[in-house]
Amino acid sequence: MGGPSLYIIDYILHGEPKSFIIRAEVMNNSEAWHWASCDAGVGRIPKFGREKVKRVSKPLAEKYGITDVRWRASVAPTWVKESG
Repeated sequence: MGGPSLYIIDYILHGEPKSFIIRAEVMNNSEAWHWASCDAGVGRIPKFGREKVKRVSKPLAEKYGITDVRWRASVAPTWVKESG
């Protein structure tokens, strides 16, 4: 199945753990650092899907107290039919 997928991004902001879910076409370490910086209020979120914005790099994000950025694909729930 193509199209956007859901990803969970975890990071530390000034020693406090943070986490959020994002829908994206592509996810990699560079994208995760950028979106973590957006969630922390450092990066800029594009107003339109095709708008080009300057990405926040890992070194720049670390200057603002963002560390330990990790991402993973969200798992779809498995529905179980109840008997009875």
